[in-house]
Amino acid sequence: MPTIRDDLTAWAKDAQARIAADAVTPQLERLGRVVRAGDGIAMIEGLPDTQLDEVLLLEDGIEGIAVQLDEMLIGCVLLGDATAVHSGSTVHGTGRAARAPVGPELLGRVIDPLGRPLDDGPPPAISAYAPIEKPAPAIVDRALVTQPLATGLLAIDAMIPIGRGQRELIIGDRETGKTSIAVDAIINQRSSNVICVYAAIGQKASAVNRAINDVRKYGAPDRCIFVVGAADAVPGLQWIAPYAACSMAEYFVERGQDVLIVFDDLTKHAAVYREISLLLRQPPGREAYPGDIFYIHSRLLERAAKLSPERKGGSLTALPIAETQAGNISGYIPTNLISITDGQIILDARLFYEDQKPALDIGKSVSRVGGASQAPILKSLAESFRLDYAQFLELEVFTRYGTMVDERTRKVIDHGKRIRTILKQRQCAPLSLGEQVALMLALGERILDRCSLDEVERIRAQLRDWLSQSCPEVLLFDDRSAGLSAVLRGQLIVALNALADMVKRETTARKP
Repeated sequence: MPTIRDDLTAWAKDAQARIAADAVTPQLERLGRVVRAGDGIAMIEGLPDTQLDEVLLLEDGIEGIAVQLDEMLIGCVLLGDATAVHSGSTVHGTGRAARAPVGPELLGRVIDPLGRPLDDGPPPAISAYAPIEKPAPAIVDRALVTQPLATGLLAIDAMIPIGRGQRELIIGDRETGKTSIAVDAIINQRSSNVICVYAAIGQKASAVNRAINDVRKYGAPDRCIFVVGAADAVPGLQWIAPYAACSMAEYFVERGQDVLIVFDDLTKHAAVYREISLLLRQPPGREAYPGDIFYIHSRLLERAAKLSPERKGGSLTALPIAETQAGNISGYIPTNLISITDGQIILDARLFYEDQKPALDIGKSVSRVGGASQAPILKSLAESFRLDYAQFLELEVFTRYGTMVDERTRKVIDHGKRIRTILKQRQCAPLSLGEQVALMLALGERILDRCSLDEVERIRAQLRDWLSQSCPEVLLFDDRSAGLSAVLRGQLIVALNALADMVKRETTARKP
């Protein structure tokens, strides 16, 4: 029988064999120490080789990003619960830059900027990561913006067209429908091949849930990614949310797909960055914002582009949202964003409270890409649309004071009222291109001028069902449709006149 000595000998031989199999080599581990921490930031010493934007690992698995490199201390923005970090905590350097998860596994999910689920589902099976900070495509890698990105809102698609690869700012006072326009644009992609990414920055949980529920109910949520840095999240997560969302979107763009990304909103993003900068004791400038506040948004929005065929031809369309105070678009952050983007959709609080939704200020709103990206069939009908509406708005001002008007002016005003009625749209009800073409033709042919405003609203409500029965070819229009043929135009005019007559008969029948 084996003795205890034999067992010890066998154990020693086994241990020697295992030690020989595992080569022992020296390992370098970079360690630092927290000097002070609080309010979502930490000051660290002892890591002289740290790079800018490097991820640092603190105790309890909390990550941070090095954003300030001084001679003795490192300013670190925390991406987790700051209460677990205290003076004297050990810090490990990782040597890698901040990154975000990417891939098709994220479609349909609600996640935070680090890829952690917020929708009560299992963690996504992440297969790839990408840096949250990436250089914008070079000029030679870009192509002209020529293909439209339809929002389903007639006021925008007809007068302020947005192209795939464009950066169009949505700006207005608090609670004037900025997010609603962006959500409607996402919902309208249910009938296109565009992938959507919604980045919520500093928003209340109720507002974020409302936007997500609207997309789930009316849109195509399986082709959307919701990246949430909510108001109750740590400042670090709110700060990196738009950059992480942009990296997630670029994964699809680099594979030749079209992507729409919404940043809701960059005013709160600027405020979070100001908070971080002041805590890190960076010099305050105008309105206490740091000197690089323009750069944090320009390096983000410049990543939106239409890529050349050599880069597979994908596009990233950005809809950043910004908030104004009392309609003042000359504020620091709004003027910065206006100068970065390719146009702006400005919302008027007065129009919003008058129930003109979307409350677009046509005189100030502009798309610098212009008609080059507008659907050809819509462009042919909308040539004088904006001018007619602007003329009506100018003339209407005089009639409010009881000014006498001649017959010609009265007709212009009556026609303008029908335009304004057509431009009203309820939320989560985007119009197809065919419906927009039909409405534009009805206005151009003055078919609606013989109807009351109530009848115009009823015509619009019944339009889709009527067209599907009397002129279904119109509902098949897409971005490539060149224009109305003479035959189809005549058929559509007949169908629209018949609809107007039917609505007028119903109105007469209802009268006592």
